[in-house]
Amino acid sequence: PPNVTGALHMGHAMFVTLEDIMIRYARMCGRPTLWVPGTDHAGIATQLVVERMLSEEGVTRAELGREAFLERVWTWKQEYGSRITQQIRRLGASCDWSRESFTLSDSLSDSVKEAFCRLHSKGLVYRGTYMVNWSPHLQTAVSDLEVEYSDENGHLYFFQYPVESGEGFLPVATTRPETILGDTAVAVHPEDERYKQFVGKRCVVPRSGGRTIPIIADEYVDMEFGTGALKITPGHDVNDYDIGKRVGLPIINIMNKDGTLNARAGEYAGMDRFDCRKQLWADMQADGIAIKREEYKNRVPRSQRGGEVIEPLVSAQWFVKMKPLAEPALKAVDDGKLKIVPARFEKIYRYWLDDIKDWCISRQLWWGHRIPVYYVHPSKEAAEAALANDGDGSSETFVVAKSEEEAYVQARAAHGAEVVLVQDKDVLDTWFSSGLWPFSTLGWPNEESPDLKKFYPTQVMETGHDILFFWVARMVMMGIEFTGELPFHTIFLHGLVRDEKGRKMSKSVGNVVDPLVVIDEIGTDPLRFTLATGTTPGQDLNLSMDRLRSNRNFVNKIWNGGKFILFNLAETEQAELEELSRVSFTEAQIKDLPLAERWIISKLHTLVDTVDTAFARYDFGAAGSAAYDFFWNEFADWYIEASKSRMYGDDAALAQQTRRVLVYVFDRSLRVLHPFMPFVTEELWQAIPHTGESISTSAWPAGNQFVDHEAVNNFDALQMLVRSIRNVRAEYNVELGRKIPGTVIASPAFRQALEQEGSIVAKLASLDDSQLTVVGSDSEFDSSAEGVRTVVRDGLEVFLPLAGLADPEKEIGRLSKQAEKLEKTIQGLAGRLSSPKFVEKAPEKVVQGVRDEMGEAEEQLKMVNERKAQMEALLVASK
Repeated sequence: PPNVTGALHMGHAMFVTLEDIMIRYARMCGRPTLWVPGTDHAGIATQLVVERMLSEEGVTRAELGREAFLERVWTWKQEYGSRITQQIRRLGASCDWSRESFTLSDSLSDSVKEAFCRLHSKGLVYRGTYMVNWSPHLQTAVSDLEVEYSDENGHLYFFQYPVESGEGFLPVATTRPETILGDTAVAVHPEDERYKQFVGKRCVVPRSGGRTIPIIADEYVDMEFGTGALKITPGHDVNDYDIGKRVGLPIINIMNKDGTLNARAGEYAGMDRFDCRKQLWADMQADGIAIKREEYKNRVPRSQRGGEVIEPLVSAQWFVKMKPLAEPALKAVDDGKLKIVPARFEKIYRYWLDDIKDWCISRQLWWGHRIPVYYVHPSKEAAEAALANDGDGSSETFVVAKSEEEAYVQARAAHGAEVVLVQDKDVLDTWFSSGLWPFSTLGWPNEESPDLKKFYPTQVMETGHDILFFWVARMVMMGIEFTGELPFHTIFLHGLVRDEKGRKMSKSVGNVVDPLVVIDEIGTDPLRFTLATGTTPGQDLNLSMDRLRSNRNFVNKIWNGGKFILFNLAETEQAELEELSRVSFTEAQIKDLPLAERWIISKLHTLVDTVDTAFARYDFGAAGSAAYDFFWNEFADWYIEASKSRMYGDDAALAQQTRRVLVYVFDRSLRVLHPFMPFVTEELWQAIPHTGESISTSAWPAGNQFVDHEAVNNFDALQMLVRSIRNVRAEYNVELGRKIPGTVIASPAFRQALEQEGSIVAKLASLDDSQLTVVGSDSEFDSSAEGVRTVVRDGLEVFLPLAGLADPEKEIGRLSKQAEKLEKTIQGLAGRLSSPKFVEKAPEKVVQGVRDEMGEAEEQLKMVNERKAQMEALLVASK
């Protein structure tokens, strides 16, 4: 679920659009559907927001105290927490808003406690001291997801590590000199001849008061990198921590939680880590052991929320053993029970779960699910002592329970009636509660919950590919662990939304596109359609403003199609309107319709099958594009235009039949488009004859309906004929409103259909209906006359008399001007090519470009002169 602190961005717009498309389609297909909306309490982000508010008031969290601070956070949540859901509503999300959930609600909090207690009872939750990502500003451990790496300019510091007893020194390099104070070894490669004599000896840590550390040999060291000697700081470097654990080095923590140096840093205690870096280096220079400082591009970990540099820190935290949870989640993919779309992400899923590490689930925050661990103390005094001096109240003995009352029952039974309990101060990682979302929102752990019984397991999980592991894989693991079933059978992953140049949207770059601004300026439907059709599953989308505007034009096209139909229904009797609200066609009825009507209904039925197939493979882009092509290129551009000859003719029965087809096709088109464009389709559907309360609950058009392939083939021929005539008109510059005569030479396969639809051909191609003839061969018309003859396709040609195409005198004048212009162009190009200076000194590519341009101009001049001669002959013949 989106963070309660969130404001709508394009990532939200993408997931809402795709999920809403799926839910609307399933609902219209008659399937039981449930889309539960809600928000995540977003522990770090929310606490940070409220702490900033308090800072403006001159108050700190510590000064308020835990209970008063949480009251302020809940007040903030009540005032601002619905912002993101209100913005999601603007996108048309058809969730069941009566079931809106929040991860810190009482019911979901009960689910979290239940899950923690169950994991602990199975030995899968434990407390341990390990290296974590520490945020000094937030003063909490953060997950890998909340750490962002950036390449930043820094320095590489080279210095001498003195060997004890004055036997020389080892040259060492580091990007963080302050961590020298926490070094516990210097490592060299066992085969490095430069340093073999030092292995087993000890060196003195600079500015440490004489503390010595061993020089060890380890194959991890890269002899070619830096100096080939590596300082080992297990307390403040991830790789060094692994080495230290492997070879048994002590771990020294030199930092406080706020990023200042502690007493282990000696004279630097109390200094900020970055101030210490400068001072220690200056002191090492003064001591004569600094070698040099070089500019260096360093990969720096920063807190996603606070922006400060993350400090690797060894800390006591709560962890979940992940291997036992990952094994069934891997098996589900291997067995084909869990499908990932697109399939290439299965490799990433397997990689993460194969190499999974235990999950640090504790956070040193106040806002969140407080860890249900209660430390047992023998007395009130002992408990107070554990809390004194900013202590965490912990003890070696603890109980895990869903409430303090339950904890006391356990503790008194095991340790006596006088015990005093102190609950763990930490809260759980936000991802812990989010991992329970598919079933906690349905009533789990109540196995008799009606929603849990009806809707779990769910079907599809849709989200961005960037959180496949951090959220999706955890839902899979949690679902199997707590319910015995997969939470969903399909994971559909969309890509990231980037700017039109393919760059990640960033405030610093200034390329962020605000979806709310797009909605205000262009509309929700165009935005949704652009997001849905702009990419394929898993691929990033480059969001183009031109595409958004183009899809706004598509919405206008749909609207204008509806206006045309409604205009032609304005005078319709009520009885016919009621019949139109239930209009449908059997196969026999379709076969009795004229060609154009059989064609458009067949194309509609084909569209429905195409969209159904695309939805089945989660290819929403293909589904939307097919709907776009049908509505714009076939229904609007061809059938609506063709229908005008029937609607405005003298045949009332034919006009009524056309109204039935128009409403039938438009109604089904709106239904197919509805999942993509809910607003315009609902508005138009309510305006046309219909049955039911809303298009969103109307039936999806039935698939596998009759398709008249002969009609499709014949109308395709008609379209090709019209396009050929339009091309000739354009070539001869015929005025738009001018009706011209024409003769169609058609084989028996097309002749009857074209004769029946002559009025449509005449209207669409701007022919004179009274001078349009359809013949079977040249013997049936004067084929010797001057004119333009075009082969449309096998068995179909068209002849257009030259006399009807243009006014010879006007055309001769136009062609003369065009020829004069081309001659000047050719003359200029020829002049350049005749210049030895140009030909010899200009690049060959440039010279060839001029030659090509001249050749094209000469070819155009030849065609213009031929056309001009044709017009001159026609003018003579007409006199």
